[in-house]
Amino acid sequence: MKQIQIFDTTLRDGEQVPGCKLDRDQKLRLAERLEELGVDVIEAGFPISSPGDFAAVQEIGKLVKNATVCGLSRAVKEDIKVAGEALASAKRPRIHTGLGTSDSHIFDKLRTTREKVIERAVGAVRYAKTFVEDVEFYAEDAGRTENAYLAQVIQAVVDAGATVLNIPDTTGYCLPEEFGAKIKYLTEHVVGIDKCTISVHCHNDLGLATANSIAGVQNGATQIECTMNGIGERAGNCSLEEVAMILKHRLGDQFSTGINSRLLNPISREVSMEMGMSVQANKAIVGDNAFAHSSGIHQDGVIKARDTYEIIDPREVGVDKSLIVLTARSGRAALAYRFKELGINLTKRELDAAYKIFLEVADSKKSVEDEDLKVIWKGMAVAVA
Repeated sequence: MKQIQIFDTTLRDGEQVPGCKLDRDQKLRLAERLEELGVDVIEAGFPISSPGDFAAVQEIGKLVKNATVCGLSRAVKEDIKVAGEALASAKRPRIHTGLGTSDSHIFDKLRTTREKVIERAVGAVRYAKTFVEDVEFYAEDAGRTENAYLAQVIQAVVDAGATVLNIPDTTGYCLPEEFGAKIKYLTEHVVGIDKCTISVHCHNDLGLATANSIAGVQNGATQIECTMNGIGERAGNCSLEEVAMILKHRLGDQFSTGINSRLLNPISREVSMEMGMSVQANKAIVGDNAFAHSSGIHQDGVIKARDTYEIIDPREVGVDKSLIVLTARSGRAALAYRFKELGINLTKRELDAAYKIFLEVADSKKSVEDEDLKVIWKGMAVAVA
């Protein structure tokens, strides 16, 4: 079984979402929780970007005991120097440096040549190695970089001493089979890559960040870069909770992680609260509706056997139980179940009578709550009396 490292960038890439800026204390609180969750690497920030980010990376480096603490930099000497200073007290420091490798980045953004990009990449890695042993190189926009050239860049930074090789799908461009093939190509064409960690950092512009990350792992990657709730630039990053549960439930015979899945839901809610960014109700694993059932057919199946419609036990991700939501689409089984939760065991005749009243109420409301059920029961008792 292969151990997959979970690199969390909630505090760096996730914080880049407009309106989600965290102060130092918030970052420290979340860093503690992420370490408790079991992530292997915490990307704490971009030290040169502001004095606040420098201080946050510095303090997280002092605070975190087990996880690697990572600071981002561009392939610029001053960036790297400042990152090294911020990480000076960290127990397991890592500098994450790099630059764009796609034609779009090389010719339009950087306005340079392919040869100079390789030269700059090597110089950045070598300089970072003077501060820390653990240096991660990112080939920005690797998803749109031609494979043969990408392999040349990666070969050069491996030879320069990079320990982690980040292959980002920066724009969320790749299809899973394309991204998986890209990782496989690198494993077959870069000498010494087997001694490095291959990392994937996938964005969600086409909704494929999780699928691409899993395809990367299936083709040789051993680190996934992700965020809680999938937050991040534009449409977001790969979702930590999704890849953790896919690896556990669907690929658990091949891969493992150190994630304590029972903390996923509570930490998801903490991240949402601290960043002021709500989680969509239908979000996989941590959304309010992830374990909620409102269709009568589904409710009947779940009441009889939970795994009829749930492939994950909600308690496994920190949710108390499945939720039976009463709507006009609900059937008698769900109504009886919810009355029973209130301590009321209905006879068949009582259930038939209650169901008629329930449908009238349900047609006028989005959902029928416990208080509504109590009113229905009280009305039935008065009618019988």
